[in-house]
Amino acid sequence: MHDLLSDPWLYVFAIPAVILVGLSKGGFGGAAGFIGVPLMALVMPPVQAAAILLPILILMDVVSLWTWRGVYDKQTLVDMIPGSMIGIGIGWLTAAVVTADMVRLIVGALAIIFVGQWVYKSIRHRGLPAAAPRNRIAATFWSTISGFTSFVAHVGGPPFQVYVLPLRFDPKVMTGTAAIFFAITNAVKLIPYFALGQFDATNLQISLVLLPLAPLATLAGAWLVRRMRPEVFYPFTYITVAIVAAKLVWDSIASFQ
Repeated sequence: MHDLLSDPWLYVFAIPAVILVGLSKGGFGGAAGFIGVPLMALVMPPVQAAAILLPILILMDVVSLWTWRGVYDKQTLVDMIPGSMIGIGIGWLTAAVVTADMVRLIVGALAIIFVGQWVYKSIRHRGLPAAAPRNRIAATFWSTISGFTSFVAHVGGPPFQVYVLPLRFDPKVMTGTAAIFFAITNAVKLIPYFALGQFDATNLQISLVLLPLAPLATLAGAWLVRRMRPEVFYPFTYITVAIVAAKLVWDSIASFQ
């Protein structure tokens, strides 16, 4: 374990991972942050990468909450938070059975289908499709998946976006709503992570070394989002979802060979 702390390759991959996650937390392309765990997993087990990132994610959540304070959609949170808690519980109960590669395959496949639907609707409507109506059943379903995949591999964003993106909120409202949703989700995840023994002195030490990057990257993401128009923000976000989805599917298939 000590060798990992002194391994330069750790920082070659971990520093860009934290920066990408921070930009994501700030709202600049929410899907971009899901490259974080796969990047760090190039030099360590995925479970260890997730444990190291969780304290960093929580600091980013604090910065993001402060940055987007007062800008959110209350009804979406009411509809989605209960499902997230259910998903975390399922993840905790099945932690010994479900692998990160299985989660990557499921999330990646669902996200590709989701982006395909958006492309089809955009072509059909010759531009951004109209906003979808709220649906509490769909909100509960996708938030449960989000809580589960967030617990297992910090990949809760694509399922969250499957429900929220079609609502076509102002980018600032969507980012502020996501900030609250994932701040609550990540805080609750601390309990089972501790119970499962995923925090040790070495992992926390690496988290501490990387921690200063967290607020800077998060604020940079927020600065960029505030300057993006919806007609730029939404296509960009869907494209990043597609790229990360393809990466997740590719990695999961490669692991089964």
